[in-house]
Amino acid sequence: MWTLADKEINSRLFIGSALYPSPQIMVDAIAASGADVVTVSLRRQSQEQDGGNIFWQSLRDLDIHILPNTAGCHSVKEAITTAQMAREVFDTPWIKLEVIGDEYSLQPDPFALLEATKELIAQGFEVFPYCTDDLVLCEKLVEAGCRILMPWGAPIGTGKGLINPYALKNLRQRLPDITLVVDAGIGAPSHSAEAMEMGYDAVLLNTAIAQSPDPVTMATGFNHALKAGRAAYEAGLMPERDLAQPSTPTIGTPFWHQS
Repeated sequence: MWTLADKEINSRLFIGSALYPSPQIMVDAIAASGADVVTVSLRRQSQEQDGGNIFWQSLRDLDIHILPNTAGCHSVKEAITTAQMAREVFDTPWIKLEVIGDEYSLQPDPFALLEATKELIAQGFEVFPYCTDDLVLCEKLVEAGCRILMPWGAPIGTGKGLINPYALKNLRQRLPDITLVVDAGIGAPSHSAEAMEMGYDAVLLNTAIAQSPDPVTMATGFNHALKAGRAAYEAGLMPERDLAQPSTPTIGTPFWHQS
């Protein structure tokens, strides 16, 4: 168990609810992942759309924490309005805040993100900002009142993994008391294990599972990978060395000579 925004959470894997072939496969994949937190976009699905009731009922039956997001928003006003709607629909102050600044890379707009964060925190939201791995931006978001940050591993949906490990490690070292969640760009279970080995608190992903030929089995793989990465971090990784060192010492080892 660990604490996320004053709630007790079992899993360190957050999972998205988009792109699955069917609601049933989504439910089965989420269950296989072991995730306690699922992200939902109001822009992607609404209760008025065909099949919407099935989608919402499926999520309710899972008995998990819903993390609404402002995916697709390009301005401060749009993001704040979407967050307010999400709080009414899901009865939660949690919001994954996304304000897109570049349509090609879907990189967050750091200036709009910070402005929207300040306003939403003033309105009582628990803001989970989706941001880049820029240290100064992250420090400003913490100063604004964020207890959780969600820096990207790589641009959304690319599957490139952790493209800037140095920056991510630096964030972990400089913000030791902040909950850090790697969000976006994760393409393989090994990517998520790497993030956990760095000491990150959780990983959020969607595409790598939802668009896998076998989402349920892939979700199981990520479930195991995160647990392995976290266990390695808690145990303490061996330091890298420039020179080889035998695992069996030669001192005291008998040598046999033929006469």
